Amino acid sequence: MRRLTWFNVTSLTLGFAFLYLPMVLLIVYSFNESKLVTVWAGFSTKWYGTLLSNDAFLDAAWVTVQVAFVSSSIATVLGTMAAYVMVRGGRFLGRTLFSGMIYAPLVMPEVITGLSLLLLFIGIGLDRGIFTIILAHTTFSMCYVSVVVSSRLVSFDRSLEEAALDLGCSPMQAFRLVTLPIIAPAVISGWLLAFTLSLDDLVIASFTAGPSATTLPIKIWSSIRLGVSPEINALSTILIAVVSVGVITASIITKRSALRQQAEERAAERL
Repeated sequence: MRRLTWFNVTSLTLGFAFLYLPMVLLIVYSFNESKLVTVWAGFSTKWYGTLLSNDAFLDAAWVTVQVAFVSSSIATVLGTMAAYVMVRGGRFLGRTLFSGMIYAPLVMPEVITGLSLLLLFIGIGLDRGIFTIILAHTTFSMCYVSVVVSSRLVSFDRSLEEAALDLGCSPMQAFRLVTLPIIAPAVISGWLLAFTLSLDDLVIASFTAGPSATTLPIKIWSSIRLGVSPEINALSTILIAVVSVGVITASIITKRSALRQQAEERAAERL
């Protein structure tokens, strides 16, 4: 173990302050009485009430949740299928092209992805709206799901599938009853990652969204171009709170699962 030095402590302090101090200030000023976000005029929660009565933000939030849920679900199914083909398919004609198309969105700039999808939708005469945003988010988030699931399939013990096949299961039954439950944590992680990416996306959504469908990041970006309002601070505080609760809950569940698994392993060793 290395001993702490003043240099290490100072570096960590400055690093964490650079990352989290703006968030702390944002949360504090979301309870500011004044309309000016940089002038403290007293404690107040009125901006949260104003935010909850702002139909534009509420509609944008509902569109964002819809798009994120549907696109992440479709991306999880397609990404899992692609990962299974990449890991279990062996060598086949067009494998290099297939893998390149799957992983291309990982390294492709979002501006290029959004512009190419925009040109595609215009070329086929598809009106931009919620449907086009879902297609766009599914396209770029599917590769992340594929990477997560592939890493789990690579370390998967195939003897379990072989045992299920020997006991009379069809390949589809073996996948549904044996493989899928074992790789379920990776599939769920891929879905959560795709959901988060969709919620956070601004660049691609700005190219593929239409007047009838505005996501929350686009609405926030268009609002702060005229100046940061206390409502934006309140909205950001709510998002930070939701994310924090989700992270803490996931950590608790993971910790309990690990402790339960350790207890089961100790019990099995005693037997």
